[in-house]
Amino acid sequence: MLNKCLRIIAIRPNLVYFINLKWFPMQIRNSASTSNDFLKMPNCDYAPSIYKGTNYEFIKRAYELIISPSLKQFYKEPLLIHEGRGQWLWDHRGKRYLDMFGGVATISVGHSHPKIITAISKQASKLNHISSAYMHPYLYEYVNKLMNKFSSKLRVVYLTNSGSEANELAFLMARLYTRNHNIISLRNSYHGTTYGTSASTAMSTWKYPFIVQPPGYIHMTYPDIYRGNWGGSKCRDSLIQVTGRKCDCKDKECIASEKYFQKFDESFRFSLPCSHNIAAFIAESIQGIGGAVQYPKYFLQKIYNYVHEKGGLCIADEVQTGFGRTGEHFWGFESHGVEPDIVTLAKGIGNGFPLGAVVTNNKIANSLNSALHFNTFGGNPLACVVGSTVLDIIEEEGLQQNAHIVGTYLINRLSTLLLEFPNIIGDIRGKGLMIGIELISNSETKRPLESEHILEIFENIKNMGILVGKGGLYANVLRIKPPLCITKEDADFTFAVIKRALEKYKKKYS
Repeated sequence: MLNKCLRIIAIRPNLVYFINLKWFPMQIRNSASTSNDFLKMPNCDYAPSIYKGTNYEFIKRAYELIISPSLKQFYKEPLLIHEGRGQWLWDHRGKRYLDMFGGVATISVGHSHPKIITAISKQASKLNHISSAYMHPYLYEYVNKLMNKFSSKLRVVYLTNSGSEANELAFLMARLYTRNHNIISLRNSYHGTTYGTSASTAMSTWKYPFIVQPPGYIHMTYPDIYRGNWGGSKCRDSLIQVTGRKCDCKDKECIASEKYFQKFDESFRFSLPCSHNIAAFIAESIQGIGGAVQYPKYFLQKIYNYVHEKGGLCIADEVQTGFGRTGEHFWGFESHGVEPDIVTLAKGIGNGFPLGAVVTNNKIANSLNSALHFNTFGGNPLACVVGSTVLDIIEEEGLQQNAHIVGTYLINRLSTLLLEFPNIIGDIRGKGLMIGIELISNSETKRPLESEHILEIFENIKNMGILVGKGGLYANVLRIKPPLCITKEDADFTFAVIKRALEKYKKKYS
């Protein structure tokens, strides 16, 4: 069937293009006029080009058969994204969307940023790639610029191509340095999809059946203030606290933190050898794929101190929370008052360009000298130029500050939905522009909203021009992680669309 489609399009490409152009104005006109669900979008001065590529149905069929068939598309009618600029995306029909997901927290400074386009073009005209067996100045310049974002103790950088690869390298370093094997991670965490990082990931939805997990990975407690056994109205480092749960926490003291730490200690004693040999503990500053879950105050401090006492290292997974996304700090771990031994980076580091990094100290880095270590693409000249430009843009355009200001504004606006839809929204949480909205079907039991209803709300939000993500073990958390350049006007539109989608759902099912 696919070959047949290929032949048809190969023979009649002009016909396909003619049909697309003929219906293009009508599609746009209809999408804006046939439903009162549509709200006025913020203005955008950029005019995208008209799509002249392969037929939509053909591409859709190819995705189902030959392009990663295991990849599940987000929507009933999958999006074919054609162009992007800043916080905006356009599909093949020319419909505009406000991207509030940022390619899974990856687009940090905006789609097709002019400075990145210029930097790539300039570098590509000089040097695309050389083996890391040779030196080039762009690697030196970028690494120095990146190191300035860390304390004086973290002075060595290894560049990789992704977050999964960065975490794998961090595990290797920790094991070599400590001469221990066990990697500890938290339940509901996500650290990648390679063999090792998928073993450290503690969500059943990412586990394949019949595949034996490698040894040396242990999952500890799940310190979720909303769904866990402990947590109350003062436990979270967030503008919005859990509703309906009280606590007696005091300044510098969190009862939930102590309770979850005790569970961690208990698991540690039951699950590890009596010698307590641990290579490393890894945690996200805010759980990303897990649904923007925030830990109780001081929890990570207690864990870091405990792991260090046992001779292990602490790895901060900043793949999603790094580069100013949480607003108050450049790195998410800074909000917890901890100092990691290793930091792993990716996603926002390259604004969509394949790039990752491991940052550590000299002693830990030197552990790799016991054998050869080589990365073909790590430190690629193009990647270094992009990474360097991203750092410049974040600084020059004040994007960390913008994440804090606009994120605070949006979280405060979204918090009103807790009162308006108490039987649909169970929790709203996050910092800066890393926000989660947990959907439920029962406020007493906190039962997750049924998947078909989540998809309906999700689809309606998309139809009104907003793209958000999904997360959590039950995929019932709307994830908001946009480019850091969004405005308060964009936040207002996002709030209005989500509210309209919830109103529509409530009217249909109440």
